[in-house]
Amino acid sequence: MSDTPPPYDVHRLRELAGELIVNIRELAQSGWTPATSSNFSRRLDDRHAAITVSGRDKGKLKEGDIMVVDFDGLAVGSDHRPSAETLLHTQLYRRFPDIGCILHTHSPTQTIASRLFAADGHVRLEGYELLKAFAGNSTHEMAVDVPVLPNSQDMTVLSAQVESLLDAGPMWGYLIDGHGLYAWGRDMAEARRHLEAFEFLLHCELELRRLRARH
Repeated sequence: MSDTPPPYDVHRLRELAGELIVNIRELAQSGWTPATSSNFSRRLDDRHAAITVSGRDKGKLKEGDIMVVDFDGLAVGSDHRPSAETLLHTQLYRRFPDIGCILHTHSPTQTIASRLFAADGHVRLEGYELLKAFAGNSTHEMAVDVPVLPNSQDMTVLSAQVESLLDAGPMWGYLIDGHGLYAWGRDMAEARRHLEAFEFLLHCELELRRLRARH
């Protein structure tokens, strides 16, 4: 066994693991992480992130279910396998030093919206008071287009598509067709706020479409 210390702060890792476990458990109780789906991460430092291990029941996570990856998506100091979608996390940490938390969930609302609006390539959210929940927004008199990306199993292709969207303007999250939602923020609180705002607004859009279809 090597006596070389890990290239990250183990105390910080323990702190972030505890925060992730508590918050993920709450999301699981809401039905947003069915089976072993979803993945979640926190920035550990300027080169590493703490992320959930692949294939775990997210409602029953333990400290050992949170591992460390570098910003190339490679495991650091662990034989565990990170999520197949790790690159979708690390690309954001690498590009935006102020992003500290990324949450990926699979609620029914998010998944249905991703299927319904896939052909359009986005969901337009316009005129809602809750648009002010997104960092930097101060008015409801605006529109946010939430991208809906094809569900590619090639993370290099998918991450390149995300990069193009990030180049085009500010984003707080995106959907993947038949899959779920990615949302992020400077810390857990902001990422949770963005995630919950998207959930509410997507639910409203689905309900509006259903009600309009009746008339």
